[in-house]
Amino acid sequence: MEPNDIKKAVQYRKLIDVLLDSSQFADIVLKGGYFINVITREIYEADVAMKGEYILMAGDSKELIGPKTKVENIQGKFVCPGFIDSHMHFESAMLTCTEFSKLSIPTGTTTLIGDPHEIGNVLGVHGMQAMIEEARSLPNRVLFTVPCAVPDAPGLETSGFDVASKDMKELLADPYVQGIGEIQSFSNIRPVYEHAPELIDDLVAAVSYANSIGKTVEGNAPGLFGKELAAHIISGGNHVSCHETTTKEETVEKLRNGVSVFMREGSSQRNMADCIRAITEDGLDSRRTILVSDDMVPADLLTYGHMNDIIRRTIAVGIDPVEAIQMATINPATHFGFKDVGVIAPGKRADVVVISDLNNMTVDQVYLAGKKAAEKGELTIDIAPYIYPESVKKSVKRKPVTLQELAIEAPGIRAKVRAIEAVPFQNLTGGSEFILNVIDGIVQPCLKQDVLPLLVVERHGRTGKIGKTFLHGFDLKSGAIAESVAHDTHNIIVTGTNYEDMVTAVNRVIAMDGGIAMIKDSKVVGDLPLRIGGLMTDELTGKEMSEKVDELSQLAKEVLGCGMEVPFMHLSFWSLVTSPKWKITDMGLIDVDKFEVIPTIIN
Repeated sequence: MEPNDIKKAVQYRKLIDVLLDSSQFADIVLKGGYFINVITREIYEADVAMKGEYILMAGDSKELIGPKTKVENIQGKFVCPGFIDSHMHFESAMLTCTEFSKLSIPTGTTTLIGDPHEIGNVLGVHGMQAMIEEARSLPNRVLFTVPCAVPDAPGLETSGFDVASKDMKELLADPYVQGIGEIQSFSNIRPVYEHAPELIDDLVAAVSYANSIGKTVEGNAPGLFGKELAAHIISGGNHVSCHETTTKEETVEKLRNGVSVFMREGSSQRNMADCIRAITEDGLDSRRTILVSDDMVPADLLTYGHMNDIIRRTIAVGIDPVEAIQMATINPATHFGFKDVGVIAPGKRADVVVISDLNNMTVDQVYLAGKKAAEKGELTIDIAPYIYPESVKKSVKRKPVTLQELAIEAPGIRAKVRAIEAVPFQNLTGGSEFILNVIDGIVQPCLKQDVLPLLVVERHGRTGKIGKTFLHGFDLKSGAIAESVAHDTHNIIVTGTNYEDMVTAVNRVIAMDGGIAMIKDSKVVGDLPLRIGGLMTDELTGKEMSEKVDELSQLAKEVLGCGMEVPFMHLSFWSLVTSPKWKITDMGLIDVDKFEVIPTIIN
C-alpha cells in the first residue's frame, strides 16, 4: 500500500466520524443553493458540506453545522464541480503554469491537463520535466499528457531534441503525468503508413507501455473517417480523444466509434459550434463530448474567462446548462478515469464552484480542496511567482541571418509560386498558386495579391536550414513579424512585406533568445522576449502579459496594417505539419497529405 493510500484511508475514516458522531462538524457548508448534479443531470436545492479537502455530502447539512463551521449563504446561486480543461498548452499563452493558473482559478477552472510537447520539441525531456516540477507547487490540480514522438514528422522538420518510446518509462513514472498526449505522428494516416511506417512501430510500443501501467493516451485525428480513423483509434490503444475535429460529420463519425471528441474553443481555433450540431441536430449522446481550450491568450482569460466562457458559448448554441457543465466536469473525469474530481459527491476532492448567473456562467466563488481560492473574480489565496532555471533559457542556437540567406530566388522576370493559404480561426490551411515579379533574381512580395514570403529558420543548432515559401491571406500592409513560437518544432517563423524587415525581425528574435518581434523600416515596432525555451516568460504576470500581447496586437493592426485577428497565434500554426493542407518548416514547403517537401517555385 502506497503512503498516499494510507493517508487517504485515515482521512476517510475521519470523514465517517464527522458524519456519524454528533459532536463533530463540517469545516464549511455552502447553504441553501441550487445543486447541479452532473451525475443525474438535475438541479435541486441542497447544501454542500466540506471537511478538510473532501466533500462530506450534498444534501441537508444542518446537523453538520457546529460552532466553528463556516456557513456560506448561497441562496439563489448554483453550486457545481470545478471545471476541467482537458487539453491545453501553457506555452500558447506564453505564461508559466503559475501565471496561467492565477488567471484561470477565479473563473472556476480547478483542473488543467497540459500538453508540454511545445517545450518538449525545444528542450526534450529536460524541458518537460522543468514544467512538471513547477506544477508540484500549485494549489490547483495540474497534470500532463506528454508526447511520445518528437518531432512528429522526422525528415520534414527539425526539433531541438528527439523524444521516442525509449523516453516513456522515465516520463510516465511521474505521478503528475496522466499519460501520452496527442499522437500527432499518426494523424496523417496514409502518408505515414506508406512513407514512414517506423513511426507507427514506435508509437504502438509507447502506447502499449502506457496502457500497461494504467496511463491514458490522447489521439489527434483531423479529417479522419472509415478505415483511417479506425487505424488511428487502434494505434492509441482503442481509447483516444481528438481535439482536431472541425465538422458535425467528423463528430458523428468519431462519437460512433468511441472517440472522446474534445470540442475546441480557444483563442484562434473555434470548433465547438460545428461539433455540437451532432448533439443539437442529430440527437447523439453527449457523454463523450468534452469542452477544451487548447490554446488561450491571456487577454481572453482576463476579459472573457476560461472554461466558464466556453460553457457559456455552448449554452448559447442550444445546449442545456447542466449538460454543458457535464462537458467540463464529469465527462472529462470519466474519459481520464479520475475518481476524485468532476462530480460533487461524498469523499470527492472539494473542488467546488459557486455560480451567481447560470446562463452567463458568472463565477462567484471557487474552492480548491476545501479552501476558498477565489471570490468575485479575485484570488483569495497567495500563489508565489515561479522562476525557471537558467538551463531552459538558452535555447536559440543560431547566428544572425543575412538578406541573401532569406531571399527566395528564381530566374527570369516572373515566377509561378506556391503559397500557403491562411484560414481564419483554424490551423488548417489551403494552397494556392500565384505569379510574382522577380527583380535581380529575387521573387518579390505582392501586396495587391496579398502574397508575402513565409520562412522558417532552424534555431536549434542542428541543421542551419531555412525553409521558404509564400503566404496568402495574412493581410499585412507593411513591415515584418517573426517569432520563435512555431508549432511544433518551434523554429523561427517570419513573414513580411519586404526582405529587409524580415531579416531585422529574425535577428531581433535571435538577440532576445526567443520571442516575438515586429519591424517596420528596419526599426523595432514592438517585441516580447520569451526566454523559457523561446516560448514562455517568467518575467511578466498574467495581467502584464495580457497587456503586452494586446499592445503588440494593436501595433500589428495600426502600424503594420495587419487585418488578421490574433496574428501571432495564427502565424505560429503555419508550420504545423500534422494539419492539412500545406505547411512550412525549416525543410521547406510541406504537402502534408503526401508527406513530402514540394518546391515553392513552379518550373
